[in-house]
Amino acid sequence: MVVPAKPASLLKKEARAADLAAKTAASSKKLAVLKAARRKEIVKKTAKYYKQYEAADKEEIRLAREAKANGNYYVPAEAKLAFVIRLRGVNNIPPKPRKIMKLMRLKQINNGCFIKLNKASKEMLRIAEPFITFGYPNLKTVRELIYKRGFGKINGQRVAINDNSVIEQALGKYGIVCIEDLIHEIYTVGPHFKQANNFLWHFKLSCAKGGLRKINNHFVEGGDFGNREHFINNMVRRMN
Repeated sequence: MVVPAKPASLLKKEARAADLAAKTAASSKKLAVLKAARRKEIVKKTAKYYKQYEAADKEEIRLAREAKANGNYYVPAEAKLAFVIRLRGVNNIPPKPRKIMKLMRLKQINNGCFIKLNKASKEMLRIAEPFITFGYPNLKTVRELIYKRGFGKINGQRVAINDNSVIEQALGKYGIVCIEDLIHEIYTVGPHFKQANNFLWHFKLSCAKGGLRKINNHFVEGGDFGNREHFINNMVRRMN
């Protein structure tokens, strides 16, 4: 019995499939090489950032010790970054503070966001002070917030930051290609802070563990609202 030859259409189909498989394998290999190179670059960049943070901390300690040895006081530089948390709901809020909280994207209770401190933003914080609490976050707080609660905004949609490609897609043109770049830009209030902060969705925090003390009193009077400076880090730990 003679076995019939394969139809021409089937031979063409097999050739097409083989060609496609070869191209896919080649592109996958190329992509894997690119990813490995990029990963190395990111690791190197992260190590450089850590060295910068460590050097800055050591310099602060050195200046404080030097001042103490000379019988002086060391006054650290003014903070450039604040983290703001909304404490009050929608009832009995005057129009001005309401508008300011809307501009800061603090739409609900326990929403938080980063703010660059300048004359205008300080004035806005002063007006909205009875309804918010804020302070100066450290590196650990910024990192924990972005890693645990960080979501990006792509085409107006809330997108989980589960891959560096999400950040690169939105902020690659500003040289921010990974999560450590994003943390560095926010923490140091870099030249592209505005774009990086706009990319981050406002943080939706949990209720504070152990509860709040009294939201109608200022922090310095034993309450909760207002500027709590570095004590904001403890507050964020309880809410993150």
